[in-house]
Amino acid sequence: MMHMSNAILVPGRPDKDQHYDPQRPSNSEDHWFGWLRRQLILKDIHAVSVEPPFPFRPRYDEWLREFERFDILPDTILVGHSCGGGFLVRYLSEHKDLKVGKVFLVAPWVNPDNEEASDTADFFDFEIDPDFPSRTDGVTVFFSTDDAVSVVKTVHILKEKVPNLQLREYSDKGHFTLNSLGTVEFPELLEELIG
Repeated sequence: MMHMSNAILVPGRPDKDQHYDPQRPSNSEDHWFGWLRRQLILKDIHAVSVEPPFPFRPRYDEWLREFERFDILPDTILVGHSCGGGFLVRYLSEHKDLKVGKVFLVAPWVNPDNEEASDTADFFDFEIDPDFPSRTDGVTVFFSTDDAVSVVKTVHILKEKVPNLQLREYSDKGHFTLNSLGTVEFPELLEELIG
């Protein structure tokens, strides 16, 4: 049987009104997720996108259950956006016996000021393992200096605690959402992913 690489995409936390907006795609297909999945599938990388319940009020055990439905292999590519990036940092920090492929954190967020409105409960009660990139084929962080303060703060925390990160810094991509990118395409990420 031919071994096929796979990728697991972990979207972020939408606002409640976005989640229930019938004009929007579901969270796993929103922004550039549907586009990226399709591009990876066209390159024979089996790509799936995680769809936790009630993503506007993230609960770690619910996200974990959805994430672990999929094969997490030594060459599995992981992509997390915003809260999904924070999820991957926690998952990789806590699973010290796991080896994965390339990891991409896009505008990662760990709710550093514990903003109550985000309703993340104990989602981010964990210690970042500074060594987690050593169990991957490299961790790349995409961030934009014009993003929300709490995301810029998260990136700063990651840079301080985790020495081996590749950083891709922009100044005009906001939170890498459909709104701030103006398109569902994210070619810069795709290029790094398949490069």
